[in-house]
Amino acid sequence: MKASYQKYTLEFKQPAGTSRGVLKYKDTYFLLIENKTEKGIGECNLFKGLSSDDRPGYEEKLQWVCDHIGMKPAEMMQELQEWPSILFGYEMAMKSLQSGDPFTLFPSPFTQGQDAIPINGLVWMGDQEFMMKQLEDKLEAGFSCIKLKIGAIDFDAEMKLLKSVRSRFRESEVTIRVDANGAFQPNEALAKLEEISKYKVHSIEQPIKQGQWQEMAQLCEKTPVPIALDEELIGLYDSKKRSDCLDQIKPQFIILKPALVGGFANSRDWINLAGERNIDWWITSALESNIGLNAIAQFTYTLGVSMPQGLGTGGLYTNNIEAPLEIKKGALYCNDIAGWNTNPINI
Repeated sequence: MKASYQKYTLEFKQPAGTSRGVLKYKDTYFLLIENKTEKGIGECNLFKGLSSDDRPGYEEKLQWVCDHIGMKPAEMMQELQEWPSILFGYEMAMKSLQSGDPFTLFPSPFTQGQDAIPINGLVWMGDQEFMMKQLEDKLEAGFSCIKLKIGAIDFDAEMKLLKSVRSRFRESEVTIRVDANGAFQPNEALAKLEEISKYKVHSIEQPIKQGQWQEMAQLCEKTPVPIALDEELIGLYDSKKRSDCLDQIKPQFIILKPALVGGFANSRDWINLAGERNIDWWITSALESNIGLNAIAQFTYTLGVSMPQGLGTGGLYTNNIEAPLEIKKGALYCNDIAGWNTNPINI
């Protein structure tokens, strides 16, 4: 068995605004594993400024994986526990290698084109006109769950957007989620949550920056809007730390990005811990290419989800890998008629 990796730069169709800045392109890495007859591909989705393995030595660690690809999988996964995006890429590539079809990791009615996954429509940060245009497009496309990135423009302007949606659609018609990406200060967060609650919002992701467990716990106890932990989960590598986080903060939801929490097995661990505490969850992509998005979507479907998931990022790039993934009326489908075109990454 042999392995190699390849860096690939994804280019956004339009700049993607978050409270951390504006993204115009994003680097990712593909891990290819081969034996005599099969190939497997995984995506090591390094998210700069967010992944806990965004640190010196990343490509050296990828090369180390390639050099030691014959290591027992359990030992390799232990070795990579603190390199979550590489761990996920390795786990994905091994699953791909063993699957016969390298792009069908979890066969199901979803992969056969017989069923779909409900997803939310994502509205990126920008000026009010830009965000309103995105909103209109998502509603026209048939989304019944909208997620708005907030925290970058004037808060009052963002509230006007929420008011505009609620003036046209009742809570039973359109679900609104908001994502602050940690933009609020702890001393102002509760007042802002009170304002947001006027518009019957389903949830808010990460209202304050991660690592402030005491302040977040107080918010979760008092909040009028259910709080979902997102960035808070990053860098917690074992079940004990994860349990401590959930027990102290007591969130209403957690959001799992497999590339940031360490893949399928670690996502399942979070889901089990959350279930023991009656904490609900959903799964979100983290700006992967379609290679990673495909794997995450297939995995997500096997979990029997009914709540809209955050898997609508496949159309963000000008040079994404062509895949049989399609969004129709607020749901993600795997079109078994369409195929893959991996020419850009020489596979």
